Amino acid sequence: MDETYDIIVMGTGLTECILSGLLSIEGKKVLHLDRNDYYGGDSASLNLTQLFRQFRGGEAPPAELGRDRDYNVDLIPKFMMANGELVKILVHTDVTRYLEFKQIAGSFVYRDGKIAKVPASEMEAVRSPLMGLFEKRRAKKFFEFVQNYKQEDPSTHGGIDIAVTPMQNVYEHFGLEAGTIDFIGHALALHLEDSYLNRPAFETFDRITLYMSSMARWGKSPYLYPLYGLGELPQGFARLSAIYGGTYMLDKKVDEIVYEDGKVVGVRSGDEIAKCSQVICDPSYAPEKVQKVDRVIRAICLLSGPIPNTENADSFQLIIPQNQVKRKNDIYVAGVSSSHNVCEKNHYLAIVSTIIETDNPQVEIQPGLDLLGPIVDMFIQIADISEPIQNGTTDQVFVSKSYDATSHFETVCDDVKDLYKRVTGNTLVLKQRPSQEEEQKEMAA
Repeated sequence: MDETYDIIVMGTGLTECILSGLLSIEGKKVLHLDRNDYYGGDSASLNLTQLFRQFRGGEAPPAELGRDRDYNVDLIPKFMMANGELVKILVHTDVTRYLEFKQIAGSFVYRDGKIAKVPASEMEAVRSPLMGLFEKRRAKKFFEFVQNYKQEDPSTHGGIDIAVTPMQNVYEHFGLEAGTIDFIGHALALHLEDSYLNRPAFETFDRITLYMSSMARWGKSPYLYPLYGLGELPQGFARLSAIYGGTYMLDKKVDEIVYEDGKVVGVRSGDEIAKCSQVICDPSYAPEKVQKVDRVIRAICLLSGPIPNTENADSFQLIIPQNQVKRKNDIYVAGVSSSHNVCEKNHYLAIVSTIIETDNPQVEIQPGLDLLGPIVDMFIQIADISEPIQNGTTDQVFVSKSYDATSHFETVCDDVKDLYKRVTGNTLVLKQRPSQEEEQKEMAA
């Protein structure tokens, strides 16, 4: 380890591994360390033994759960938007060659005590119980307005400038009911809470457009998920980094970030010091450089069957909008199954999560747990959501944000792009890279 590197990355979460891959492609000499003996950090997928080690102090998993190797249990529940930034980064880096994806079968929303499917087609929208006949007409006009709106073409504005007009005013303009506003803001635009209503409408228009364009790519739902769990994503970027000369060391503790004259010069592990001019790490490696902005609770639930009232879907996203359960933040339920190679054949996995608002977090997720049917086993995780206090340009130590409570990777990608700009001074430009086959053809020619 006693060598000199351009950049040392600590923690193998998805954010860190994407940056490691991107910087390795650009010819940087990267050393990547993790104190764990597995990839993924807080965004890892664990087998049964690792899961019980983490949550039950090493207690042996019961035999009836099946084989260790059949499980890849995510620690954080997130799906990929089919037309979102993470897919663009995967294509840009050609990491898609290491991964297989499966579509999430359905998107659902909790409304008036019942689970309703988010319509995936015009036919489903006509039959949906989410809106009455007249409200469906009003909603249709709203969605047509969103789809046709072009900022540079005033003839599409209908007198509304979404760059300044609050979203609440746009809803009022179309006369939409409170339940419809809940559904649009939380199940389509995927806002966590209602503060967006007072912000300019363009933010929500962008989110709705992303949802709809992702849905248009595959039908059924806008979400994709990697076979064998989310832990495959950081591993894919780790492979990419290694191909371009990156060095990885798992199960390697980090004792100290070393500074000289206020700038980072290396990282110490035991008696070894690796020198570098920049460090990228997750909040756990530099706790003195972050502040807590929220806390999140996640309940990982092993189930013996599909969730009731989801049409026996093998995978789903279910959103409980905060107004439906008198909260400030939504509750998310993400479900996957053996068809994604994440659990044994007769079992299903569901993760219920939300931002903590009280001193009794487990009670806060109860509305989600109540929808799951019989729970075979449950693992509760409470984690801080942290953000760096400074941007890192002074001491050249760049700290990522914790994984938030959103149900997709868009905020992770925002953090990646922000860190990339601070580390390199350049904006990350995503482009379609030549595939492996095209590269081989070029080399042969």
